[in-house]
Amino acid sequence: MSEFTARLDDLNDEFELFDDWEERYKYIIDLGKDMAPLTLSEKTETNKVRGCASQVWLVIDDAPDGILRFRGDSDAFIVKGLIALLSRLLNGLSHEAIQGFSIRDTLNKLGLNEALSSQRTNGLMSMVERLKHATA
Repeated sequence: MSEFTARLDDLNDEFELFDDWEERYKYIIDLGKDMAPLTLSEKTETNKVRGCASQVWLVIDDAPDGILRFRGDSDAFIVKGLIALLSRLLNGLSHEAIQGFSIRDTLNKLGLNEALSSQRTNGLMSMVERLKHATA
């Protein structure tokens, strides 16, 4: 089992503890609240992710070891929580693993494909594209 698959299975197990999507949304928001915010100096146009309805910034560390490390922030609670989900799934993985990552498959596995609006899904896709571009 790959590290990514294990992380996704763990996250899916956590989601299954909740009875409905309202509880899952609260959990996602709480994940975002636990993240350290970016500094004002990190919230630059360069770090801003285009294609998101909310303000989203990703700071991607230039890792010569071929391992992705990133931090993110948003002005929307649910989006910050989605950044936290991506971080749990992808931070510390190889560039090769990031290139093979499918956000659509992940959303399907977690059931988020039916729970997120198309704007949120498009925003997540934009974030993943930014990460893939950085690791190409």
